[in-house]
Amino acid sequence: MKHLNYKHLHYFWVIAREGSIARASESLDLAPQTLSGQLASLEEAVGGLLFQRKGRNLVLTDLGRTVFSYTNEMFGVAEELKQVLNSNASERPVHLAVGIVASIHKLIAYRLIEPAMELDRQIVLRCSTGSLEHLMHDLKRYRLDLVLTDQLPKPDKDFAAHSFELVTSTISIFAAPALAGQLRPGFPGSLDNQPFLANVLESPYLHRLMQWLAEQGVRPRIRAEVDDSALIKVFASHGAGAFAAPTLIGDEVCRQYQVEEVGRIQSITESLFAITGKRRSGNPAVGAICGSRAD
Repeated sequence: MKHLNYKHLHYFWVIAREGSIARASESLDLAPQTLSGQLASLEEAVGGLLFQRKGRNLVLTDLGRTVFSYTNEMFGVAEELKQVLNSNASERPVHLAVGIVASIHKLIAYRLIEPAMELDRQIVLRCSTGSLEHLMHDLKRYRLDLVLTDQLPKPDKDFAAHSFELVTSTISIFAAPALAGQLRPGFPGSLDNQPFLANVLESPYLHRLMQWLAEQGVRPRIRAEVDDSALIKVFASHGAGAFAAPTLIGDEVCRQYQVEEVGRIQSITESLFAITGKRRSGNPAVGAICGSRAD
């Protein structure tokens, strides 16, 4: 097959949409003979007829319907883009692509993204989760606008990343009501040899928590290792064990998963960061999340 000419494809799309070369020539302000020649060139390139003539109208062949399905999507998006570019800048939708490190609790992730959603603009949001390494790879290639993470990335001489600390929270321990009632007396010593649900991902605060408990002579019994923070809470709500989460979202965790707070550990904190590729971003949604820190 010869190389496809996008101008020919556009002419074909208009002809198919208008139903005849005569009406398409008026729409495109081109001579009918010119359009006929361009259509013939496209049919030669794709190796078959795209239309059959029925009376004064042109009807798509099977091949023509296949080509039209693709061109309709291609040029339909182009028409949408034209409308967007012709609108006032304040009326254009703001696209925001956010990468969220999988170890971050999703309730906190929502809180961090929420300022962008509250802008007086239409926000088109795309979220993806994964490892910090994977998300930074996408940030470097401009597939993401920012990354939300609980740990700073390693320095990269080929990419000048900028970090903004968004929030810091102490850590609390939660469990289903019956287990929470057993663990509150003598906390945190009461956690010794008790079932605990751990996040297998590289969550910095969990490492610090386990180290701190070990220093107190407390060694919880790891009953399950899960790489999804929401699934940990589901297991806990059914009495499978206690788990740790930022105190900041304690009320929401208790309400959503029907668990109770066992106790707080003030000496262990979690900090969350936004990582961008630019100190000052032209994206207002990024600015809303980073706040004055990105000024």
